[in-house]
Amino acid sequence: MLNSLSLILARVFLKMHLRDRQAMIFSMFFPVLFMLALGFSSGDQDPIELGVVNAAQGELADRFIGALGDNTLFNITEGSEEVLRSALIEGDAKIVLILPAAFQDIESASELRLLVDMAQMRQLGMILPVFEKALVAVERELRDTEPIFSLKVEDVKARAQGYIDFLLPGLLAFTLMTISISGSGFNLVEYRRKGILKRLFVTPVQPRDFIMGLMLARLVLCVVQLSILLGIAVFFLGATVAGNIASLYFVIVLGSVVFLSLGFCLGSIAKTQQAIMAIGNLFIFPQMFLSGIFFPIDSLPELVQPLANVLPLSFVANALREISNNGLSLLEILPQLAGVAVWFAIGFLMATRLFIWKEVAN
Repeated sequence: MLNSLSLILARVFLKMHLRDRQAMIFSMFFPVLFMLALGFSSGDQDPIELGVVNAAQGELADRFIGALGDNTLFNITEGSEEVLRSALIEGDAKIVLILPAAFQDIESASELRLLVDMAQMRQLGMILPVFEKALVAVERELRDTEPIFSLKVEDVKARAQGYIDFLLPGLLAFTLMTISISGSGFNLVEYRRKGILKRLFVTPVQPRDFIMGLMLARLVLCVVQLSILLGIAVFFLGATVAGNIASLYFVIVLGSVVFLSLGFCLGSIAKTQQAIMAIGNLFIFPQMFLSGIFFPIDSLPELVQPLANVLPLSFVANALREISNNGLSLLEILPQLAGVAVWFAIGFLMATRLFIWKEVAN
């Protein structure tokens, strides 16, 4: 599919894009500023209001609560389950820990319940490691055998990473979508306005050669810009990538190609700059809020979740998150990759079908 003519066009388009330094700088300004704002805001925080229901009322429970109290992350309030559950619902408490009556028995395992509102995903990523560390500290004081405590989280999905780690894959996905859409659809309308397509119409260039050449040029720029964004997150904000970096970049490249193809579809439909801006926003903004880049899709209304799960940005963001946060391999995310591949086939087929030279030449 990729021939010498496409490579020549890609080199020409790349030179054209590199000359427009202002557009390149501003395309990176928003995602970098957004990541820095969220990253630094998640650093120093006020103590988290932690409610503790002590049903054990024993020395072991007191020592465990003391271990948690020694951590400056928490401001502990003890009370009954009913009172603290109401405080959690009303927003006066961020999280409630319930110590069962069996917690005082060191001869048998105990299950601790953790009540967290689904909206507290950000705090949960920091809280769980602290709880686990406190559990281990108490266990070591008692015995060096099998664990005697386990932690059960209700109504939330436990994550070992911080909020910046959860945010990073979604922001990468959103950035590659916006860069790709603007780099194909918006450029196509601009080339039409400047008469570049009219000149190319009288050459041996075929639509697929033009599309592949522009896609390849924008793909190079997209990978470079996302690498800068990833570097800022890792080296300045302390984000971690649990999975293979090559797998992460494979999904980035695949996702970029998908949205470049879909961008060509939008650029072929729109005939003016005003039209492509309206169509582009209509395509981008629903996915921004429905694709789970800032919060899990599970927190959306059940009626919307089936639609949200099949959006192209959802497949890309979920694939990046599974690799970055959970350390999965490409073989373990085949459903997400299949969804991305389907959207690529749809986008590329529609892009080549909708792109018409004669309409420009008349």
